[in-house]
Amino acid sequence: APNSRDGFTPPEAPDIYPRRRRSRRQGKFGMHDDTPPANDEGLRARIAEMRQEHQDLDAAVEALESLPMPDQLQIARLKKKKLGLRDEIQRLEDQLTPDIIA
Repeated sequence: APNSRDGFTPPEAPDIYPRRRRSRRQGKFGMHDDTPPANDEGLRARIAEMRQEHQDLDAAVEALESLPMPDQLQIARLKKKKLGLRDEIQRLEDQLTPDIIA
């Protein structure tokens, strides 16, 4: 608010705690908690799709690496996507496996 005596308006304070952006897969409440519960058959089908996509990415990486001048940035992006898929597959497989209380 401006100071009524001299008309001075202080500059806005910098945001020292920048907001973190959520990943596309992350829900509004944290890690993947916005995924609705699905039946086992649906999960298994999704896992199979993701495994196929993972294999396709692996083939694409191998094809790029075999070029005389491979695009290292593109290869790195594909490998990062593969890792994300692997993590998501593991998360879905964990949903299929019941927790064992020892």
